[in-house]
Amino acid sequence: MNNKYSILVIDDEIQIRKLLEISLEANAYKVNFAVNGKEGITMAASHQPDLILLDLGLPDENGQDILVKLREWFQNPIIILSVKSAEEEIVNALDNGANDYLTKPFRTQELLARMRTALRKNSVQNIEPITSFGNVSIDLFSRIVKVKNEIVKLTATEFALLILLFKNDGRVLTHQYILKEIWGQSYSDQTQYLRVFVAQLRKKIEEDPNRPKYIITESGVGYRFNTS
Repeated sequence: MNNKYSILVIDDEIQIRKLLEISLEANAYKVNFAVNGKEGITMAASHQPDLILLDLGLPDENGQDILVKLREWFQNPIIILSVKSAEEEIVNALDNGANDYLTKPFRTQELLARMRTALRKNSVQNIEPITSFGNVSIDLFSRIVKVKNEIVKLTATEFALLILLFKNDGRVLTHQYILKEIWGQSYSDQTQYLRVFVAQLRKKIEEDPNRPKYIITESGVGYRFNTS
């Protein structure tokens, strides 16, 4: 394996840094470390890593504030690693621009899988006009969606929701983010409204809507689209 990806770990816990050093270098990642927020921002600017693993419990500044500062200019993926497991903390991190959130202690293989997903090219510029995953194909120009080569009729809102999720493949999107993007600011607290549309979309593209493969629920937080 030769990933050639550089990873910046911003974490003050020496045991975690040692674990990540061993695990990431064994998988051919180049790893740099920062032990506080100030050093992390400096190293992110100087090293331009492909991905940042960020702890929220930093000694000099709240990790959420560091995340906000990084997102003012840093465009590559940021994954949060934190002992903080409250839904509010997770939602805030995702709304502040994190691509993903894992609570400590985490499983190394799960972290590696989340990193691989985050490192994939997911921007709209890299989506082909006609793309497919599993039994589903999407024609962005003609706005046609097919499941098992059969055209599926989607409303304009359902199509917009599908494209938003697909463009962010692998990334957890909060309820509030999706509602603002699709319906506007005034709908940001209408989570039940979103659940109805997700259920409708699942019925149309999932083989088994009750056991979805593509539109995954992140309980209390939002949804993750999965094409892998």
